[in-house]
Amino acid sequence: MNIDAQLRKILSERIMVIDGAMGTMIQKRKPTEEQYRGERFSNFQHSLKGNNDLLVITQPDWILEIHHEFLESGADIIETNTFNANRISMEDYHLVDLVRELNLEAAQIARKAADKYTSKNPAKPRFVAGAMGPTNRTASISPDVNNPGFRAVDFDTLRACYREQAEALIDGGVDILLIETSFDTLNAKAALYAVNELKDERGLDIPVMVSGTITDNSGRTLSGQTPEAFWNSLSHGELLSIGLNCALGADQMRPYIEELSNVAWVYVSCYPNAGLPNEFGEYDDTPEHMASVFDEWCQAGLVNIAGGCCGTTPAHIAAIAKVVAKYAPRAVPQLVD
Repeated sequence: MNIDAQLRKILSERIMVIDGAMGTMIQKRKPTEEQYRGERFSNFQHSLKGNNDLLVITQPDWILEIHHEFLESGADIIETNTFNANRISMEDYHLVDLVRELNLEAAQIARKAADKYTSKNPAKPRFVAGAMGPTNRTASISPDVNNPGFRAVDFDTLRACYREQAEALIDGGVDILLIETSFDTLNAKAALYAVNELKDERGLDIPVMVSGTITDNSGRTLSGQTPEAFWNSLSHGELLSIGLNCALGADQMRPYIEELSNVAWVYVSCYPNAGLPNEFGEYDDTPEHMASVFDEWCQAGLVNIAGGCCGTTPAHIAAIAKVVAKYAPRAVPQLVD
């Protein structure tokens, strides 16, 4: 049975759990500039602090340990530490030449962790999702209020950027490609185009997940789409799942995940933040609170894949995993021709 068929079988039987916030767990370690640099980049002429993706090279044991913590808490799917490991985002750190290596290393670290836990309990296989973030540019909106027609990036540049990342993640051994935190549907479409192009060329059947982000209580993405419109724009993409993550806490996410659940004929994922950031930029929702919200969602039959984004720790994932295990997964509507 290939990975896509295996995942679909599991998802038809139970709600799967995706991991929590890699960035939160990294920041708990309070990394210094020197730790970001490691030995290899000790004399690098630009600051590297904040480049979490680089830690797969300079502090790989940290990343492996974080994966282990989320797997121990019950995650079925762990994400590679590659949210910004793309050519566009790496320009900020002057490390564009490292893109392939970053994705390969991250995929191999996550693969090692997942395989360890699968071997511990073959009845509960663990999977690796190659995380592909949105980049720091938007193809739909001008960054210059005085020039609304200007774009900081175009579709073909994004497509090439995503293709490079996807190719390295696949070569590193991921099971799934996850196009996540999509604030601009045009960016997501470029990623999906690149991934499907690569799948066709290589004859691959790698499953693809897409997760958008509702930026505020307007209920829309940054590029102005409702969850239903977001789905309609991407529904052609032969997806394993569509979902929402980040930006909002679970309490605020409820109407938007319900809207998506009502229209999507694929599996639905949701991994919200641990609430909205407080005045210190921290997240206050407890594991118990997030689990109680997921409890209600599961009773309503809204989700197939559950987890956490910013501020969520292994304790959050353990609480969510415990709750969702009690419920049948959302029934996927049948597409009628």
